[in-house]
Amino acid sequence: MSKIGSLLTQQTGYKAFIPLNFPSEDLITWNQDLILLLSQADQAIGRLNAIDQLIPDVDFFILMYVRKEASLSTQIEGTQATLLDVIKADAKLVDADMPSDVDEIQNYIKAMNYGMERLKTLPLSLRLIRELHEKLLAGVRGQHRNPGEFRKSQNWIGGPTIATATFVPPPPYEMNQALNELEKFIHESTSKLPLLIKAALIHAQFETIHPFLDGNGRTGRLLITFYLYKAGILPRPLLYISDFFHKNRRDYYDKLNSYRFDLGVEGWLMFFLEGIRTVSNQAVTKAKKITELREEDIKKVSTFGKNADSALILLNKMYALPVVDTKLVSIMTKISSKANVNDLIEKFVKAGILEEITGKQRNRRFIYRKYIEQFTDIEIL
Repeated sequence: MSKIGSLLTQQTGYKAFIPLNFPSEDLITWNQDLILLLSQADQAIGRLNAIDQLIPDVDFFILMYVRKEASLSTQIEGTQATLLDVIKADAKLVDADMPSDVDEIQNYIKAMNYGMERLKTLPLSLRLIRELHEKLLAGVRGQHRNPGEFRKSQNWIGGPTIATATFVPPPPYEMNQALNELEKFIHESTSKLPLLIKAALIHAQFETIHPFLDGNGRTGRLLITFYLYKAGILPRPLLYISDFFHKNRRDYYDKLNSYRFDLGVEGWLMFFLEGIRTVSNQAVTKAKKITELREEDIKKVSTFGKNADSALILLNKMYALPVVDTKLVSIMTKISSKANVNDLIEKFVKAGILEEITGKQRNRRFIYRKYIEQFTDIEIL
């Protein structure tokens, strides 16, 4: 028995986790460390929400963070595609060796954008969760596992069989009851629980219920941002915690498992709040560095003489698509002459803004490396 539920033997002999009524009155035992970390996470979110004052055009910043969140959240589930892969795909600069699972990242982005739009007219509900799941699995791995439908059969996590599984979620009947309780908890407005705590519990409880045959992790991580946005904690979708979960993947799984079995609710909450504090502070730091980089590069392109106006247009476009070729530069700047396009690109290369990454004479590609590397901890090849 735990604060969340217990394992009960089912008719066919396996043991499944059956949640208690959620949330129980004694679910959280508050201590000074938890209270302090909650305060620090709240302060970090406040600084994050002031990011509009740091970046002249925050939309491109959000776009890159959505891509980063999408790539890392899918990588947690075992995909190989990277942030750079999805940027290339968005720019329609597809490599022959590009991982096929880049489609899963693009689906995550579509689901994120779809959800933000739907929240304008629809509550954060089981209906919306099903719609998001359908977007996530459309045409990719898991597409044959009932996208957009809650499961009607038993699933499990880890191990080739249910007998060797790491975790067996509730059977369908108990699952549906637990989902209804979770939906009521999401909508409940008289709770005295801080909203960040609620967000942490919503994610952990959703992953415990595991209501889909596939895609539960990605769906559950989307819920974090959507809940905080809908609750008014985030005026813009600026918080993406998959970076923290990805870097601490083993702890992420361990804390979720302890949440279920080891009276580990407080441990999960501490881990989650540490993630909120970390990614919020990192985003503010990145915003300052990007602003400095932007100001520096604007000064550089302003010296390009007759190309200065076109150069500024290109620079601004590259904050959304920081990998380009000559054709894309022509489209972005509306310069039709190949010679003039090549001349403009050469000036960007000499200024240290763009770097050629193909090493060949034709179909060359160029990367805005210093900008992309603000969003990744690994060196871009």
